[in-house]
Amino acid sequence: MALPNPLEDTQESDLAFSIVIPVYNEEKGIGATLTHLQDTLQSSSCPYPYEIVVVNDGSKDNTKQILLSFEDINVVEHPRNQGYGAALKTGIRHSKYPLIVITDGDGTYPNEDIPSLVSLTKQADMVVGARIGANVTYPTIRKIPKWFLIRFAEWITNSRIPDMNSGLRVFPKKVAEQFMAILPNTFSFTTTITVAMLTNNYLVHYEPIDYHARQGQSKIKPIRDTLRFIKLILRTGIYFAPLKVFLPIAGLFFTGFLITLIQDVFVRDDLTERTLILLIAATQTAMFALLADMIDKRLVK
Repeated sequence: MALPNPLEDTQESDLAFSIVIPVYNEEKGIGATLTHLQDTLQSSSCPYPYEIVVVNDGSKDNTKQILLSFEDINVVEHPRNQGYGAALKTGIRHSKYPLIVITDGDGTYPNEDIPSLVSLTKQADMVVGARIGANVTYPTIRKIPKWFLIRFAEWITNSRIPDMNSGLRVFPKKVAEQFMAILPNTFSFTTTITVAMLTNNYLVHYEPIDYHARQGQSKIKPIRDTLRFIKLILRTGIYFAPLKVFLPIAGLFFTGFLITLIQDVFVRDDLTERTLILLIAATQTAMFALLADMIDKRLVK
């Protein structure tokens, strides 16, 4: 589904950005993160207008009290915990500038790189801070499943993806609003927007960054969230690239049909029901893939 290109007629005024930070029980890291972020943006004389929007996603610790101690920050409250993606979507809706910068409140991302990442949007639709820099602290247990997920996503999108779900990235607010209906309320938000933009031919630039050890306890559960990532990638692939998902399945059914057909002709000397079922399955899956692709093309805006 091809969508409008936000890079057309980009002006300096279009580089005003809103930093959206979702937080949930981040009392150990949010204070230092916000102090560092404010000091960095002020000392670097950031050339673009900006705002900081923090979404407190139903924290039960002292996060709210810490947020209220800061000035020049727009704090939005969720009365209950709704999830990482839900907090991001709330922050995006409450943002006033055309570019959205998302980052975490646990001190893991080099937020001093934000102005340079924003500047790179002059040449790209989305700029992702890829955690492939010289200093990256990342648990090995999370690297293994993500390697397979990235290979799967690269196959669906036909693109190289150095970092699929980095939480430091810049993208146009209007593009996020177009995908809002399919963006999940969970940690899969970043995975989904990556696949959605790549399958819609948006230009995504990956800029190497460092990644530090977090302050406080991680909210990610490896097994549960890996399964969610698989489901979301598959769902997004079906939504935007149905031929990539369904034609290989149809091909497997057709291969099975050919194998059983040869056995029926040269061994059994009879046409079995298994052969017919495989042929019907291959035909119906292929027709479904073509129909889904046709519907996708008809929804071009």
